[in-house]
Amino acid sequence: MNKAVLVGRLTRDPEVRYSQGDNATAVARYTVAVDRRFKRDGEPTADFIPCVVFGRSAEFAEKYFRQGMRVSISGRIQTGSYTNREGVKVYTTEVIVEEQEFAESRAESEANRAHQQSAPAPGAPAGDGFMNIPDGIDEELPFN
Repeated sequence: MNKAVLVGRLTRDPEVRYSQGDNATAVARYTVAVDRRFKRDGEPTADFIPCVVFGRSAEFAEKYFRQGMRVSISGRIQTGSYTNREGVKVYTTEVIVEEQEFAESRAESEANRAHQQSAPAPGAPAGDGFMNIPDGIDEELPFN
């Protein structure tokens, strides 16, 4: 059985694209920062899990999910690989989302949003302990 259940915060707003062809399908990509239960000195305190969702669920994510929002998702883990422009083989792991939902109330979400607007500069740890993912990291991924 291949089943993953995650609860964490969105690192940025979902990025949505549409497939080509007669039956264009929405494809949303987002990353969920999941706190680690046990922390060791010198190790990261969260894992950043890339997620992909299709169809109406992708459109829902585009409309309602926002950076910093706490979400709960379930799906399956999928691995793959590709060769980048430099000829190096790159391995990928992502969660193909089957179910997604809010994991906080609207009031909690709005309070978190207000806190984020007064957050430190990009790259610096935020008050919630999550590090901001730097812009430009997507340039190395094959699905831009």
